[in-house]
Amino acid sequence: MSDIGHNNPPMDPKETIQKNIDRKKPILDRDPQYFNSIPLPSWIELSLIDNCNRSCSFCPKSDLSIAPNTHQMMDEILINKLFEDLKKINYEGAFCFCGYGEPMLHKNVLKYANILGKLGGVEIITNGDTLNEKKLIEIYSSKTTRLLISLYDGEHQLIKFKKMIKASGIPNDFVILRDRWYSDKVDFGVKLTNRVGTIQIGKQNEIDKTRKCYYTSYQVLIDWNGDVFLCPQDWQRRVSMGNIMQRSFFDIWNGKILNKYRKIHQTNRNINPCTSCNANGDVYGEKHFKAWNKFYNKNN
Repeated sequence: MSDIGHNNPPMDPKETIQKNIDRKKPILDRDPQYFNSIPLPSWIELSLIDNCNRSCSFCPKSDLSIAPNTHQMMDEILINKLFEDLKKINYEGAFCFCGYGEPMLHKNVLKYANILGKLGGVEIITNGDTLNEKKLIEIYSSKTTRLLISLYDGEHQLIKFKKMIKASGIPNDFVILRDRWYSDKVDFGVKLTNRVGTIQIGKQNEIDKTRKCYYTSYQVLIDWNGDVFLCPQDWQRRVSMGNIMQRSFFDIWNGKILNKYRKIHQTNRNINPCTSCNANGDVYGEKHFKAWNKFYNKNN
């Protein structure tokens, strides 16, 4: 039996998922911020790099025909443009570095965290493969507010990273270790979705086109080249809402394409690519969803 087994109670993947939900709810379910009477997002996810050093069976990166590693990286010019756009609308939400690749593979990940961290909290989600004591200290010394490490190999990684965290001297609550090493019988310890029809492994929810979806009410995903997408579920990047380098963030957020999807999502998801999505789109963002509903009812 491992040391983890001796010193800790058995881990429950459902408990890990619930802890993740509880962590994000205060950020994503807060009262909406407004600019010119328009509800603003509370969460902006950035895909800094289109590359991952792992290939997990429940991730589209395991299929090169769907999500190949292109090694394209987000440029600092784009980060600065986004910063200026958000500063103009007094954005007070949070950022997440994750998206379609492993963010710690980007050489400027902490530089970008320091830029955007002037506006709001910055979370980094990583598989931990690039981390050591020195890197942990560098991350903690930046404007990164939380580091989440997904552990895919087994319980022994808990021992490894707990020792690393202790040796680095950084606070324990700065890092969240997420157990993700389980088998397909318990959905690998993650909240499985089909990533808009690209992943079928494990027990998947049925697709229900009549379900509402809150994603477009409270967040967006920005790809390495500035393309803005509906949410982190659309791994095939089917429909771009616009590009940060061509238009302002606010114009995209309140633009015709995103509003079209947002209005439909008020009652259903019967629009491509959402017709192929089985994600629970109502876990977060209810207050933002209601704010947009009120806005559309008032202006129709």
